[in-house]
Amino acid sequence: MPKQTIEALIEGGKATAAPPLGPALGPAGVNIGMVISEINKKTADFKGMQVPIKIIVADDKTFTITVGTPPVSALVKKEAGLEKGSGNPLADKVADIRIEQVIKVAKMKSDSLLGKTMFDRVKEVIGSCNSMGVMVEGKAGKDVIKDINAGSFKDKILAEKTELSAEELKKLAEERERLAADIEKRRTELTALAKSIIESLAGKPRGQIKAKLVEAKIPALIIEELLPVESAAAADAKPGADGKPAPAAAKAEAKPAAKK
Repeated sequence: MPKQTIEALIEGGKATAAPPLGPALGPAGVNIGMVISEINKKTADFKGMQVPIKIIVADDKTFTITVGTPPVSALVKKEAGLEKGSGNPLADKVADIRIEQVIKVAKMKSDSLLGKTMFDRVKEVIGSCNSMGVMVEGKAGKDVIKDINAGSFKDKILAEKTELSAEELKKLAEERERLAADIEKRRTELTALAKSIIESLAGKPRGQIKAKLVEAKIPALIIEELLPVESAAAADAKPGADGKPAPAAAKAEAKPAAKK
């Protein structure tokens, strides 16, 4: 019978005896160094990703290690060479991956995806790509799914093809750099536009300025970065349209004197 089960989330290939593993393994009476070494061997392919692991220690101090797989989003980021997905996936596409890479992720997560067939699981992964701003075969997720439904990539999906040539990988890296440059250029242009709108409406209420920025399709992240949040105290101190104090201040002035 198992004596103890220890579960943790560690970075692939970089487990150490520091918390959370060390303190949990100590009372189990196993050779901590051996356990850590085995974990790192089993998770080496997941370098840079958080991986769920389970260690089962038996009464005789022997142990078994099972390794889960990172979330689909983490696997997609690894295939795309990204640290994070797009903050605005509808407008900003941060990478482009091939159908082979989607198939690879679908195979790795086959036990936890809902799809019954590889076609269904591939489409699930593409849905995750779409929410991260990652294109597949140069297209948005919904368009690639339409292609799959129409019969595209059938042979590759049936064969579960996952390998790419060095030349294909090189092209993907170049495309990623181009997309990053496009995003930076667009952000610079939108920031300049936002600043000009804010300057032209100087002295106007924040809500009015924000409405103009939204109308100009300035992303929320840029708006929040450039448009200061008005403090409650400042808002209360401002006179109303009729020149009278704001409600909070008016209430304070209208407060009746205490009865004697």
